[in-house]
Amino acid sequence: MKCCEVIGYVHNHSSILITSIKMQILYQVIYIWQPQLSLMFRMLLFLYIFLFFHQLPTKAGNTLCRMMGDPKYPLLSKDGEIIIGALFAIRSKETLPSFEFAQKPQALSCSRFVVLKALDQIMFLKQTDILNENISHSASCECLSNRKDYPSFFRTIASDYHQGRALAYIVKHFGWSWVGAVNSDNDYGNNVMSIFLNTAQKEEICVEYSVKFYRTEPEKLKKVVETIKKSTAKVIVAFVSLIEMDLLTEQLNIQNITGFQLIGGEGWITAKSLITPNSFLVLGGSLGFAFRKINIEGFSDYVIKSFWDTAFPCSKTEGNSSQDTLICSRYQDLLTLKNYNEDVPEQRYASNVYKAVYAVAHSLHSLLNCKEQVVEALKKVNFTVKFGDHVWFDSTGGAVAHYEVVNWQQDSNRSFQFKPVGYFDASLPPDQSFMLKTENIIWAGGQLEKPRSVCSESCPPGTRKAAQKGRPVCCYDCIPCAEGEISNETGNLHKKETPIVKANNSELSFLLLFSLPLCFLCSLTFIGRPTEWSCMLRHTAFGITFGLCISCVLGKTIVVLMAFKATLPGINVMKWFGPAQQRLSVLAFTLIQVLICLLWLTISPPFPHKNIKYYKEKIILECSLGSTLGFWAVLGYVGLLAVLCFIFAFLARTLPDNFNEAKFITFSLLIFCAVWITFIPAYVSSPGKFTVAVEIFAILASSFGLLFCIFAPKCYIILLIKKKKKKKKKAIQ
Repeated sequence: MKCCEVIGYVHNHSSILITSIKMQILYQVIYIWQPQLSLMFRMLLFLYIFLFFHQLPTKAGNTLCRMMGDPKYPLLSKDGEIIIGALFAIRSKETLPSFEFAQKPQALSCSRFVVLKALDQIMFLKQTDILNENISHSASCECLSNRKDYPSFFRTIASDYHQGRALAYIVKHFGWSWVGAVNSDNDYGNNVMSIFLNTAQKEEICVEYSVKFYRTEPEKLKKVVETIKKSTAKVIVAFVSLIEMDLLTEQLNIQNITGFQLIGGEGWITAKSLITPNSFLVLGGSLGFAFRKINIEGFSDYVIKSFWDTAFPCSKTEGNSSQDTLICSRYQDLLTLKNYNEDVPEQRYASNVYKAVYAVAHSLHSLLNCKEQVVEALKKVNFTVKFGDHVWFDSTGGAVAHYEVVNWQQDSNRSFQFKPVGYFDASLPPDQSFMLKTENIIWAGGQLEKPRSVCSESCPPGTRKAAQKGRPVCCYDCIPCAEGEISNETGNLHKKETPIVKANNSELSFLLLFSLPLCFLCSLTFIGRPTEWSCMLRHTAFGITFGLCISCVLGKTIVVLMAFKATLPGINVMKWFGPAQQRLSVLAFTLIQVLICLLWLTISPPFPHKNIKYYKEKIILECSLGSTLGFWAVLGYVGLLAVLCFIFAFLARTLPDNFNEAKFITFSLLIFCAVWITFIPAYVSSPGKFTVAVEIFAILASSFGLLFCIFAPKCYIILLIKKKKKKKKKAIQ
């Protein structure tokens, strides 16, 4: 190859390499001729050769920088038309060409049905200026949420941002504090892994290792397998594409590395192509997030009839010509699958395609009405499809994340299946976003008991934790307590990480537990000789503490109701009632009661009073209410909060059991309302000192009702049921 050809060819690939070749040639010329050249002549020659070679790439570039070959799919179009292009991944495995760039690269050779082949068509669409507005059904990379770089990109699939967080939440949910992480070394894997690691750190999850590889890097794959082999973490978070997962599973099988609990993303968790008797030794029991299966009416019939008749005319047996016979012979292998439709329900992206087509149709309708441009029309898309889903796009152009949690299982017939065991809804607060049926899960190795994955076990009584230098906080040594000190707990006493505590809004529960003792204590202010201060304190303390208590219960009830009853399209109601808003609502409800009490104390406060009305021979020392209206306003406000709370709890009583403390709240408020309704006639008719006894009884009875009805079921589940399970396990062993 001539020198100019080398430079011209390389110019199409790397300008840095061109400069390198130029300078090497110049250096060699000067070096060889150096003894014969004067200084001036050498300088002139250097300048001449430099200018000569500087012109070569430009000339070569003009002739070589061009499209090679012709478009495979010619189109007919004219100005003013709107051309819609659709890209679908059909095959999942391809044979890669040589990347030595010594000759024109060969086309990708696909060997198994779904992605790189699609790139060819993307480039074609780019070349023909079709791809001006994009709408995707399966591109989930978080990088595409950047509206600065992709202002006209919309998708009917959720961003992987939610999946990255969900992976951390499910690990936290099962109490695994020591995990390994593997991801594809590309934008798809790196973005999600970054989100997962960040969320895991916030959730106090320790990651033993985080490794990555790409399908064309066998050496990196070997290092990944070696890392897994040496690790102590029993749980692996694997966010990889189907191709990488296929390669990883193959290597784990070869080296007989099994017994790890795999947590996966939608890229591979429902891939039937991964299922083989050997691979199930590695992947059996895997848990992961998949897009929901949605039955599109008529789609299955279309696949086995209309589609085949249209796409493959040879499926009709009418053609008799020799040309038809020749063409049809190409499709013989495919035609054997004509009546096969068992995998149609597993086409989890089909609903996204359906939504995308309708979203484009709605935007084009607005365009044809001359209302706005396509991009602006897509921003305002808001409609409901046949199977009940609402279609709309958030500020990043994405859809709301709804995932199904699936579990790799083998049934009694030794057939494999992806069994749904729960769901994840990103529109809900983190502590309520999961619904998992743990009892239906079969874990890695076919085990029925959840695996443990911790760096260090809990320290036994009489010892304490000592951090291991240079290791994560999850890793520690248990050393004996110092002389004169003792530890008799294992560190699992406050149980705030248990599913039931997290599912029942732990923050408001703790605030409610704080307010209930105050309710009990306020009854003490009714005991003893009335003074000016004690008279003002007893009723205001009662009003404020019970106002705080019922406000907490009301907040908990509203959260449950909104989480499951909010179905308005395009509105994420829970973002308006997150943890911050819940705190503010409790504060606001309580402040209203504080203001009522302040007005009462300012206008006409309670005061000590000597009552001689009922007994002529006795003087009863009591507290006069001052303003009767103030007292009934305080009591009435507590009653109003209780009634509202009862109504909301009653409406929410039939919601799923995993989140349903509403039935217990309903029962507790029945007791609360019954006590205070009977208090009114008893208070009015009770003379003298019996008035105080009636008030104390009402305070204690209603407080005990709230405490036992709301918290006793939780304590029973957390403490007693767990102990029973442990006893059963010991008996089985």
